[in-house]
Amino acid sequence: MQVQEHSSFINKAKDVGITSISARGVNTLQVNLGSLCNMACRHCHMSAGPAHTNSMSGDIADEVLRVLSQFRIPSLDITGGAPEMNPWFRYLASSARGLGTSVMVRTNLTVFFESGLDDLLQFFAEQGLDVAASLPSCSQEEVDRVRGRGTFAKSIDALRRLNALGYATGPRTDKLYLVHNPADASIPAAQETLEAEYRRTLQDHYGISFTGLFALANSPIGRFRDALVTNNALDRYQNALEKGFNAQALDTIMCRQMINVGWDGRLYDCDFNQALGIGVLSESKHIRDFDSAVLAQRNINVGDHCYVCTAGSGFT
Repeated sequence: MQVQEHSSFINKAKDVGITSISARGVNTLQVNLGSLCNMACRHCHMSAGPAHTNSMSGDIADEVLRVLSQFRIPSLDITGGAPEMNPWFRYLASSARGLGTSVMVRTNLTVFFESGLDDLLQFFAEQGLDVAASLPSCSQEEVDRVRGRGTFAKSIDALRRLNALGYATGPRTDKLYLVHNPADASIPAAQETLEAEYRRTLQDHYGISFTGLFALANSPIGRFRDALVTNNALDRYQNALEKGFNAQALDTIMCRQMINVGWDGRLYDCDFNQALGIGVLSESKHIRDFDSAVLAQRNINVGDHCYVCTAGSGFT
Protein backbone atom coordinates (compact mmCIF):
# COMPACT_ATOMS: atom_id res chain seq x y z
CA MET A 1 0.00 0.00 0.00
CA GLN A 2 1.45 3.35 -1.05
CA VAL A 3 -0.16 6.45 0.39
CA GLN A 4 2.43 9.21 0.11
CA GLU A 5 1.12 10.94 -3.00
CA HIS A 6 -2.45 11.05 -1.61
CA SER A 7 -1.56 12.47 1.80
CA SER A 8 -2.33 15.99 2.99
CA PHE A 9 0.65 15.49 5.30
CA ILE A 10 3.12 15.49 2.41
CA ASN A 11 1.40 18.61 1.05
CA LYS A 12 1.88 20.26 4.43
CA ALA A 13 5.56 19.37 4.27
CA LYS A 14 5.78 20.84 0.76
CA ASP A 15 4.34 24.09 2.11
CA VAL A 16 7.48 24.45 4.24
CA GLY A 17 9.81 23.52 1.38
CA ILE A 18 10.15 19.75 1.93
CA THR A 19 9.14 17.87 -1.22
CA SER A 20 9.53 14.39 0.26
CA ILE A 21 10.33 12.76 3.59
CA SER A 22 13.42 10.65 3.04
CA ALA A 23 15.55 8.40 5.23
CA ARG A 24 18.98 9.44 6.50
CA GLY A 25 20.40 6.04 7.30
CA VAL A 26 19.49 2.99 9.36
CA ASN A 27 20.79 3.40 12.89
CA THR A 28 17.97 1.55 14.65
CA LEU A 29 16.14 -1.68 13.94
CA GLN A 30 12.76 -1.52 15.67
CA VAL A 31 11.33 -5.02 16.02
CA ASN A 32 7.71 -5.74 16.89
CA LEU A 33 7.49 -9.24 18.38
CA GLY A 34 3.71 -9.44 17.98
CA SER A 35 0.53 -7.96 19.46
CA LEU A 36 0.07 -10.52 22.25
CA CYS A 37 -0.19 -8.51 25.47
CA ASN A 38 -1.37 -8.99 29.03
CA MET A 39 -3.26 -5.70 28.73
CA ALA A 40 -5.75 -4.06 26.34
CA CYS A 41 -5.07 -0.33 26.78
CA ARG A 42 -7.53 2.19 25.37
CA HIS A 43 -4.81 4.14 23.53
CA CYS A 44 -3.04 1.14 21.92
CA HIS A 45 -2.37 1.73 18.22
CA MET A 46 -1.73 -2.00 17.70
CA SER A 47 -5.02 -2.98 19.39
CA ALA A 48 -2.90 -5.49 21.30
CA GLY A 49 -4.38 -7.82 23.89
CA PRO A 50 -4.42 -11.26 25.54
CA ALA A 51 -6.33 -12.92 22.69
CA HIS A 52 -3.74 -12.17 19.98
CA THR A 53 -1.71 -15.06 18.60
CA ASN A 54 0.62 -13.39 16.06
CA SER A 55 4.13 -13.83 17.38
CA MET A 56 7.61 -13.59 15.88
CA SER A 57 9.22 -16.99 15.28
CA GLY A 58 12.75 -18.05 16.08
CA ASP A 59 13.61 -18.08 12.38
CA ILE A 60 12.65 -14.42 11.99
CA ALA A 61 14.49 -13.56 15.22
CA ASP A 62 17.61 -15.16 13.72
CA GLU A 63 17.18 -13.03 10.59
CA VAL A 64 17.03 -9.93 12.80
CA LEU A 65 20.28 -10.95 14.48
CA ARG A 66 21.89 -11.61 11.10
CA VAL A 67 20.95 -8.12 9.91
CA LEU A 68 22.22 -6.50 13.10
CA SER A 69 25.55 -8.27 12.70
CA GLN A 70 25.96 -8.01 8.93
CA PHE A 71 25.10 -4.31 8.67
CA ARG A 72 26.45 -3.33 12.09
CA ILE A 73 23.27 -1.55 13.11
CA PRO A 74 24.05 -0.05 16.53
CA SER A 75 20.58 -0.06 18.15
CA LEU A 76 17.74 -2.56 18.58
CA ASP A 77 14.35 -1.26 19.76
CA ILE A 78 12.07 -4.12 20.88
CA THR A 79 8.33 -3.54 21.08
CA GLY A 80 4.97 -5.35 20.93
CA GLY A 81 2.29 -6.01 22.37
CA ALA A 82 4.12 -6.92 25.44
CA PRO A 83 7.35 -8.07 23.76
CA GLU A 84 8.43 -9.94 26.90
CA MET A 85 5.62 -12.45 26.30
CA ASN A 86 7.17 -13.66 23.06
CA PRO A 87 9.04 -16.96 23.66
CA TRP A 88 12.06 -15.66 21.69
CA PHE A 89 12.32 -12.33 23.51
CA ARG A 90 15.16 -13.28 25.85
CA TYR A 91 17.08 -15.04 23.09
CA LEU A 92 16.80 -11.99 20.82
CA ALA A 93 17.70 -9.45 23.50
CA SER A 94 20.65 -11.38 24.95
CA SER A 95 22.03 -12.35 21.52
CA ALA A 96 21.84 -8.75 20.34
CA ARG A 97 23.70 -7.62 23.45
CA GLY A 98 26.30 -10.27 22.67
CA LEU A 99 26.84 -8.55 19.32
CA GLY A 100 27.52 -5.30 21.14
CA THR A 101 24.18 -3.83 20.07
CA SER A 102 22.41 -1.35 22.32
CA VAL A 103 18.97 -2.77 23.19
CA MET A 104 15.93 -0.83 24.38
CA VAL A 105 12.72 -2.60 25.41
CA ARG A 106 9.34 -0.87 25.38
CA THR A 107 7.48 -2.31 28.35
CA ASN A 108 4.09 -1.77 29.93
CA LEU A 109 5.59 -2.47 33.43
CA THR A 110 2.72 -4.76 34.46
CA VAL A 111 4.05 -7.71 32.46
CA PHE A 112 6.69 -8.28 35.16
CA PHE A 113 3.94 -9.62 37.42
CA GLU A 114 2.67 -12.24 34.99
CA SER A 115 3.08 -15.90 35.91
CA GLY A 116 6.49 -17.24 34.91
CA LEU A 117 7.95 -13.79 34.24
CA ASP A 118 8.90 -12.86 37.80
CA ASP A 119 12.63 -12.99 36.96
CA LEU A 120 12.35 -10.59 34.03
CA LEU A 121 13.53 -7.55 35.95
CA GLN A 122 16.72 -9.34 36.90
CA PHE A 123 17.17 -10.39 33.27
CA PHE A 124 16.87 -6.76 32.16
CA ALA A 125 19.56 -5.72 34.64
CA GLU A 126 21.91 -8.60 33.86
CA GLN A 127 21.73 -7.95 30.11
CA GLY A 128 22.06 -4.17 30.42
CA LEU A 129 18.81 -3.43 28.59
CA ASP A 130 17.54 0.12 28.36
CA VAL A 131 13.89 0.50 29.33
CA ALA A 132 11.13 2.68 27.84
CA ALA A 133 8.28 2.20 30.30
CA SER A 134 4.72 3.22 29.53
CA LEU A 135 3.25 5.41 32.25
CA PRO A 136 0.55 7.56 30.63
CA SER A 137 0.28 9.81 33.68
CA CYS A 138 1.66 10.21 37.20
CA SER A 139 -1.96 10.20 38.42
CA GLN A 140 -3.34 6.86 39.61
CA GLU A 141 -6.86 7.76 38.50
CA GLU A 142 -5.83 8.57 34.93
CA VAL A 143 -3.56 5.55 34.50
CA ASP A 144 -6.17 3.13 35.80
CA ARG A 145 -8.84 4.71 33.60
CA VAL A 146 -6.76 4.22 30.45
CA ARG A 147 -5.05 0.92 31.25
CA GLY A 148 -7.25 -0.86 33.79
CA ARG A 149 -7.79 -0.90 37.54
CA GLY A 150 -4.69 -1.67 39.59
CA THR A 151 -2.30 -0.84 36.74
CA PHE A 152 -0.81 2.21 38.42
CA ALA A 153 0.08 0.33 41.62
CA LYS A 154 1.84 -2.40 39.62
CA SER A 155 3.67 0.20 37.55
CA ILE A 156 4.95 1.96 40.67
CA ASP A 157 6.07 -1.37 42.13
CA ALA A 158 7.98 -2.25 38.95
CA LEU A 159 9.67 1.15 38.80
CA ARG A 160 10.77 0.83 42.41
CA ARG A 161 12.28 -2.56 41.63
CA LEU A 162 14.11 -1.15 38.62
CA ASN A 163 15.48 1.63 40.84
CA ALA A 164 16.58 -1.00 43.37
CA LEU A 165 18.50 -2.75 40.57
CA GLY A 166 20.36 0.47 39.87
CA TYR A 167 18.32 1.94 37.03
CA ALA A 168 18.48 5.75 37.30
CA THR A 169 19.84 5.50 40.84
CA GLY A 170 23.37 4.11 40.60
CA PRO A 171 26.49 4.06 38.45
CA ARG A 172 25.07 1.74 35.78
CA THR A 173 24.67 3.31 32.34
CA ASP A 174 21.38 1.63 31.40
CA LYS A 175 18.56 4.09 30.82
CA LEU A 176 15.08 4.14 32.36
CA TYR A 177 12.76 6.30 30.27
CA LEU A 178 9.09 6.90 30.99
CA VAL A 179 6.57 7.34 28.18
CA HIS A 180 3.65 9.74 28.62
CA ASN A 181 0.50 9.59 26.51
CA PRO A 182 -2.49 11.89 27.16
CA ALA A 183 -5.47 10.16 28.74
CA ASP A 184 -7.78 11.92 26.28
CA ALA A 185 -7.85 13.21 22.71
CA SER A 186 -5.35 16.00 23.22
CA ILE A 187 -1.78 16.90 22.27
CA PRO A 188 0.73 16.53 25.13
CA ALA A 189 1.99 19.55 26.99
CA ALA A 190 5.63 20.55 26.50
CA GLN A 191 7.90 17.58 27.24
CA GLU A 192 10.09 19.61 29.62
CA THR A 193 7.04 20.68 31.65
CA LEU A 194 5.70 17.13 31.87
CA GLU A 195 9.08 15.70 32.83
CA ALA A 196 9.40 18.19 35.69
CA GLU A 197 5.91 17.26 36.90
CA TYR A 198 6.66 13.53 36.73
CA ARG A 199 9.97 13.97 38.58
CA ARG A 200 8.37 16.00 41.34
CA THR A 201 5.36 13.71 41.80
CA LEU A 202 7.11 10.36 41.51
CA GLN A 203 10.03 11.35 43.74
CA ASP A 204 7.97 13.11 46.41
CA HIS A 205 5.19 10.52 46.65
CA TYR A 206 6.87 7.26 45.66
CA GLY A 207 10.65 7.80 45.85
CA ILE A 208 11.08 6.94 42.15
CA SER A 209 13.85 8.21 39.86
CA PHE A 210 14.07 7.93 36.07
CA THR A 211 16.43 8.99 33.29
CA GLY A 212 14.08 10.99 31.09
CA LEU A 213 10.57 11.27 29.71
CA PHE A 214 9.11 10.93 26.22
CA ALA A 215 5.81 12.81 25.72
CA LEU A 216 3.93 11.30 22.78
CA ALA A 217 0.56 12.04 21.26
CA ASN A 218 -1.78 9.09 20.71
CA SER A 219 -1.95 7.93 17.11
CA PRO A 220 -5.51 7.94 15.67
CA ILE A 221 -5.34 4.30 14.62
CA GLY A 222 -6.12 0.95 16.23
CA ARG A 223 -8.08 0.87 19.47
CA PHE A 224 -7.63 4.60 20.05
CA ARG A 225 -9.24 5.35 16.68
CA ASP A 226 -12.17 3.12 17.63
CA ALA A 227 -12.64 5.14 20.81
CA LEU A 228 -12.47 8.41 18.87
CA VAL A 229 -15.12 7.19 16.43
CA THR A 230 -17.37 6.02 19.27
CA ASN A 231 -17.13 9.45 20.89
CA ASN A 232 -17.54 11.35 17.59
CA ALA A 233 -14.13 12.90 18.20
CA LEU A 234 -12.03 11.59 15.29
CA ASP A 235 -12.31 14.65 13.05
CA ARG A 236 -11.74 17.03 15.96
CA TYR A 237 -8.62 15.15 17.05
CA GLN A 238 -7.23 14.90 13.52
CA ASN A 239 -7.76 18.63 13.05
CA ALA A 240 -5.93 19.30 16.33
CA LEU A 241 -2.97 17.20 15.15
CA GLU A 242 -2.86 19.09 11.86
CA LYS A 243 -3.03 22.48 13.59
CA GLY A 244 -0.21 21.35 15.90
CA PHE A 245 2.08 20.60 12.94
CA ASN A 246 5.68 21.49 13.84
CA ALA A 247 7.89 21.62 10.74
CA GLN A 248 11.05 21.42 12.85
CA ALA A 249 9.98 17.97 14.10
CA LEU A 250 10.43 16.62 10.57
CA ASP A 251 14.19 16.69 11.15
CA THR A 252 14.10 14.35 14.14
CA ILE A 253 11.22 11.92 13.58
CA MET A 254 12.24 8.31 14.20
CA CYS A 255 11.52 6.92 10.74
CA ARG A 256 14.36 8.88 9.15
CA GLN A 257 16.99 6.68 10.81
CA MET A 258 15.00 3.54 11.60
CA ILE A 259 13.43 0.48 10.01
CA ASN A 260 10.54 -1.31 11.67
CA VAL A 261 10.31 -5.12 11.42
CA GLY A 262 6.92 -6.79 11.84
CA TRP A 263 6.41 -10.06 13.69
CA ASP A 264 6.38 -11.86 10.32
CA GLY A 265 9.55 -10.14 9.06
CA ARG A 266 7.92 -7.57 6.81
CA LEU A 267 9.53 -4.13 6.79
CA TYR A 268 7.87 -0.81 7.60
CA ASP A 269 8.94 2.76 8.25
CA CYS A 270 7.47 2.72 11.76
CA ASP A 271 5.19 0.83 14.13
CA PHE A 272 2.21 3.00 13.11
CA ASN A 273 2.66 2.07 9.45
CA GLN A 274 2.93 -1.55 10.50
CA ALA A 275 -0.42 -1.32 12.31
CA LEU A 276 -1.96 0.06 9.11
CA GLY A 277 -0.23 -2.43 6.78
CA ILE A 278 1.69 0.32 4.96
CA GLY A 279 5.00 -1.20 3.83
CA VAL A 280 8.27 0.50 2.89
CA LEU A 281 8.76 2.18 -0.49
CA SER A 282 11.67 -0.07 -1.34
CA GLU A 283 12.54 -3.32 -3.08
CA SER A 284 13.69 -4.58 0.33
CA LYS A 285 10.33 -5.48 1.81
CA HIS A 286 11.24 -8.35 4.16
CA ILE A 287 13.99 -8.93 6.71
CA ARG A 288 15.33 -11.79 4.55
CA ASP A 289 15.97 -9.28 1.73
CA PHE A 290 17.33 -6.51 3.95
CA ASP A 291 19.58 -4.10 2.03
CA SER A 292 20.86 -1.35 4.32
CA ALA A 293 22.23 0.82 1.50
CA VAL A 294 18.89 0.83 -0.32
CA LEU A 295 16.75 1.32 2.78
CA ALA A 296 18.97 4.13 4.05
CA GLN A 297 18.01 6.24 1.02
CA ARG A 298 14.31 5.38 0.70
CA ASN A 299 11.42 7.81 0.70
CA ILE A 300 9.24 7.42 3.79
CA ASN A 301 5.71 6.16 3.12
CA VAL A 302 3.58 8.78 4.86
CA GLY A 303 -0.13 9.34 5.46
CA ASP A 304 -2.32 11.66 7.45
CA HIS A 305 -1.67 9.60 10.59
CA CYS A 306 1.89 10.98 10.43
CA TYR A 307 0.68 14.28 11.87
CA VAL A 308 0.95 12.58 15.27
CA CYS A 309 4.75 12.58 14.91
CA THR A 310 4.97 16.31 14.18
CA ALA A 311 2.37 17.64 16.62
CA GLY A 312 3.86 19.79 19.36
CA SER A 313 7.29 18.47 20.32
CA GLY A 314 6.97 15.64 17.81
CA PHE A 315 7.88 11.94 18.05
CA THR A 316 11.62 11.26 18.25
